[in-house]
Formats: sequence, C-alpha cells, structure tokens
Amino acid sequence: MLFRNCAGGVVFYANQVFILKNEKNEWILPKGMIRNESLSRDVALDRVKIETGIDAEIISTAGGTSYEFYSVTRKQPVCNQITWYIMNAKTKEFEVNKQLGFKEGGFYTIDKALEMITYSQDKSLVNLSYKKYKKMMRRKAVTAIKAAEAVI
Repeated sequence: MLFRNCAGGVVFYANQVFILKNEKNEWILPKGMIRNESLSRDVALDRVKIETGIDAEIISTAGGTSYEFYSVTRKQPVCNQITWYIMNAKTKEFEVNKQLGFKEGGFYTIDKALEMITYSQDKSLVNLSYKKYKKMMRRKAVTAIKAAEAVI
C-alpha cells in the first residue's frame, strides 16, 4: 500500500464553510499532498488558494482523517492521511479552479454543507471544526471588546 501525507483546510467565512464539487461529483474540502520537506500548514494554505482562490489564515488545527482507495493508475491501494486546519477566509470571494477538475464550489451554511458533503468523516470534521471556530471567534470578539473598553 502506498501511504501519502496530505493537508487541507476547513475554511469558514462567518457562519458558512467552503466546499468543492470534484470531477466525481463528490462534495469535498480543499486538500493536497505534502511533497518534499514542505510543512503541512503551508501545503494546506497553498491548496486552499490554488483550488479555491481563497486567501485564508489558519486559526487552529482541526485534527486528522485518513481514507483508502484503489488507484487504477498506480495499480495498488493508496492511503491518504490528512492533517486538517481550521481557516478563516479574509473575504467571501472565491474562484473554483476548473483546470484541476473541480466543477463548482462555494460557501454554504453549516446545515446545508453537512447535507451536501459526500463523506461522513468530512461531515464530522466540519461539524467539530465549526464548534471550535465559533468558540474561537467569540473569544476573539470578547477580547476586542475588553481592549476597547480599556482604552475608554
């Protein structure tokens, strides 16, 4: 079996998450393979930018997933092990990279995205990441309010 290390992003903008539809009509999250000595966080940010056109920042780790499939081209089983990061998009603008085989994508409410996402482990990842994202954004807002009050 061929093992590949990958990295990807669970990208949020306000109360929405970004998902992509690939060439197999599967709704997925942006991700890619880690090559050479690249850092997983750099690969995750790069893949989000390349696949979606989104400028995002990493705000936390989200965990890891893995899945196996049989590669017809390699004539062997492959296991992708993915390190995920929770990201915050700077704007809601995006451009799906159709040259890479993606058909469409967009920011969707969490409930809608959970209905659309193809794989159950991706659904769980989005659900857990959103809870962590909301908590972090709340904490950030409270800190900003306290800092503003301290100035007054």
